[in-house]
Amino acid sequence: MTTSNRRSKNITEGVARAPNRSMYYAMGYTEGDFGKPMIGVANGHSTITPCNSGLQKLADAAVDALEAAGANPQIFGTPTISDGMAMGTEGMKYSLVSREVISDCVETCVGGQWMDGVLVIGGCDKNMPGGMMGMLRANVPAIYVYGGTILPGRYKDQDLNIVSVFEAVGQFSAGKMSEEDFCQIERRAIPGSGSCGGMYTANTMSSAFEALGMSLPFASTMANVEDPIVAHTAAAARALVDAVKADLKPRDIVTKKAIENAVAVIMATGGSTNAVLHFLAIAHAAEVPWTIDDFERVRRKVPVLCDLKPSGRYLAIDLHRAGGIPAVMKELLDAGLIHGDCITITGKTVAENLAGLAPLRKDQDVIRPVTKPIYAEGHLAILKGNLSPEGCVAKITGLKNPVITGPARVFDDEQSALAAIMAGKIVAGDVMVLRYLGPKGGPGMPEMLAPTGALIGQGLGESVGLITDGRFSGGTWGMVVGHVAPEAYAGGLIALVHEGDTITIDAHRLLLQLDVAEAEIARRRAAWVQPGPRYTRGVLAKFAKNASSASRGAVLDGD
Repeated sequence: MTTSNRRSKNITEGVARAPNRSMYYAMGYTEGDFGKPMIGVANGHSTITPCNSGLQKLADAAVDALEAAGANPQIFGTPTISDGMAMGTEGMKYSLVSREVISDCVETCVGGQWMDGVLVIGGCDKNMPGGMMGMLRANVPAIYVYGGTILPGRYKDQDLNIVSVFEAVGQFSAGKMSEEDFCQIERRAIPGSGSCGGMYTANTMSSAFEALGMSLPFASTMANVEDPIVAHTAAAARALVDAVKADLKPRDIVTKKAIENAVAVIMATGGSTNAVLHFLAIAHAAEVPWTIDDFERVRRKVPVLCDLKPSGRYLAIDLHRAGGIPAVMKELLDAGLIHGDCITITGKTVAENLAGLAPLRKDQDVIRPVTKPIYAEGHLAILKGNLSPEGCVAKITGLKNPVITGPARVFDDEQSALAAIMAGKIVAGDVMVLRYLGPKGGPGMPEMLAPTGALIGQGLGESVGLITDGRFSGGTWGMVVGHVAPEAYAGGLIALVHEGDTITIDAHRLLLQLDVAEAEIARRRAAWVQPGPRYTRGVLAKFAKNASSASRGAVLDGD
C-alpha cells in the first residue's frame, strides 16, 4: 500500500470513518486532501540549545515543499537535551535516555497517525540516532534532515568551538591562561545556531546518515546559518514524496552493506566514539546483524582521510567547503572501500550519486587522498581483555603512542574525578578509572568531556589514561577508553579495580587489562555487593532497568 495510503484506508473503513475525517476537516482539510500522502514532519526545534534553535526555518521549508509536491504535512515535535549544556551535571544522565525518547516519539506519531512517510529534522547529538531508530522502527518512507553545523567562534586570530571552552578550564586551572582570556573564550566560542562544529557526535552522525543513504548528498556538513540549507531541506521534502510514490522504505536502504559504508565514512572522517554505540542501536532497529567486532573489521581496512577536530585542525564547515562527504565517499569508492551498489533515498545507488563528481581539489588539505592518508587505519579501536571481555572503544588518533601501563586512580563518579584533576592530584602515568557510569549504573551513560577536557588543558592528554563504563563526547581525544563492558553496576571487572592496581591500555594489541592475579580477582568478586539503584522512579529508573549492555548499543528493547 503506497501513497493513498494506509491512513486513508483506515479512516474509510467501518464506523470510524466519519469521526476521523471530521478531525481533519477541523484542521482545514478538503475532500481532495484524503487522496494525498500524509507526511509527518518530526520537528526538533527548541530554544534549549543552539544546536536546535535554528530548525524552525527548516521545518517551514519542508512543509511548504511537501504541500507544493502534493502531500499533506503533519508537524509533531521531538524533545532534545543539550549535551554541551548538560555536560558534567546530573542532567547529562538524560542525554542517552533522550535518544530512546526521540525514537519513541517518531515511531509513536508515525504509527498512531498512520503516516505515509516522515521527514525528521534534528540537530543535537541524540536527535540523530533517535530519529533514525524511530524511522527504522516505523519503516515508512523517510528522510533525515540535519539542522546544520555551527560556524566557528573567533578570539585572538584562533577559531573556537565548544571544546575550546572545556580545554580552557584545564588551562586556566593550571595557571596557563589568564582570567580575561578564559572569559573571552567562554563568551565567543559559540557565535550562533547550529550543532557543535568539529567532527563531534552530531556531525559524525549526520555524515554517517549521508553515507548510509538516508540523507541527500552534501546534506551533512552545511552550516545552519547559511542560506543553502533551506533550499536543501525543500529538496529533501521533494525526494521524500518521490520515495513515498516508489514505496522506498528505510529498511530497503539500511542494509548491512549500507551500515558498512556509514562506518567506513566514520573512520575516514575521524568521527566520534558515540557512533559505535549508536550504530549498534540503529542496526538493532533495522534488524540488521551487526556487532561491536564489525567496527574493528571496518577500521582495519579504512584509513583516516580528514584532518578534523578534535584531534585535527579543521571544522565540519571546512570539510563542506572542501567537497563534503561526497568527496570523501568518492575517494573510498574509487579505492574499493565502500559499496557502490547500495540504494539511497534519492532512488539512485551510491555510485550513481557520486558519478561525475570532480576529483579532490588541489587547493584544500582537509581531505587527503587514499594514497596519502593521515592514518593508514581507522581511529576507533575495539579493545578487549579481562577488563572488557565484551569490548570497549578507544579513540587513538592524535596520539604519538597509544599505550600506557600505570597505577589505577579509582573514582565512582565524574565529579570527584574532575575535582582530583583540578586539584593537581592526577599526574603523568596514572590511569584514571571512572566507573558506575554505564547504561544501568549512571544511569544513562553520561559523557566525560569535563574530565578529559581538563586533562587536555593541563597538558596530560597523552600521558594520563582514562577508562570508563560511561561515554565520551565527540569532542574528546587523548588516552581514553569508554563503553567498558560489562559495566561496573552489572558486576564487570571494572567494579573490582582497587586504587594502585596496574592497568594496561594497549591499542596496538587491542588490549585493556587489569594486571591482578586471578585468585585476588576471585576474592574481590566474592566480596562485591551491587549498589542500590540511583533512581527508583521515572525515566531514569526505566532506562536503568531495561538498558542492554553498551556492547549491544544500550537499547531498551533487546532480547
